[in-house]
Amino acid sequence: MSCLKFFVNRTPTQTGFARGASLRAGPLRAWLVGLCLWLTLGGLTVPAENTVLTEYQVKALYLYNFPEFIVWPTNAFASADSPFVIGIVGDAPFDDKLDGLVATNDAVQGRPLVVRRLSLSDDLQNCQVLFISRSVKDQMPALLEKLKGTPVLTVADTDGFADSGGMVNFVLVKEKVKFEINQAVAQRSGLQIRATMLQRAIAVKNTPP
Repeated sequence: MSCLKFFVNRTPTQTGFARGASLRAGPLRAWLVGLCLWLTLGGLTVPAENTVLTEYQVKALYLYNFPEFIVWPTNAFASADSPFVIGIVGDAPFDDKLDGLVATNDAVQGRPLVVRRLSLSDDLQNCQVLFISRSVKDQMPALLEKLKGTPVLTVADTDGFADSGGMVNFVLVKEKVKFEINQAVAQRSGLQIRATMLQRAIAVKNTPP
């Protein structure tokens, strides 16, 4: 039995993902969901009756898991005890889904993991992962230019993002959430993306930033 089948064959209460259910779950449950996403090569549709993962639940799970597959340089953090920050700039499509995943005070690379809603005027370089919402699409070129060469993993779900200086872009393929990577941009910003993540991308681009 595959990891995914094992997981979705649990009851809606056990999975915590019945229709309308919150993602606010225990660490083991969040880990299982994240693991299943990776083992199914990067995408889910509705896996079983009464077990529904919405598009942005899946994207939240990916954002939550990405840090485990990337190495940041030491200068990505202001101090030894700085938290690991997943930032969201623009309208937040995740509601409380991403917050629910990190509510268990999870740590990334020995640092506490936090989610922050940010504005365009904030210092976005204080993030390690930054999701750029479609609501600020017009400002994306300026944002990417400002972040160019900084150790911030930029993520979006906007057409052309990975070809225009972004690092990771979510795309829908046959109703499944997939992602593409611009490895050249990541490397020039000092980020090392592990082979496991590269293998799960539907495209690995090497377009210079």
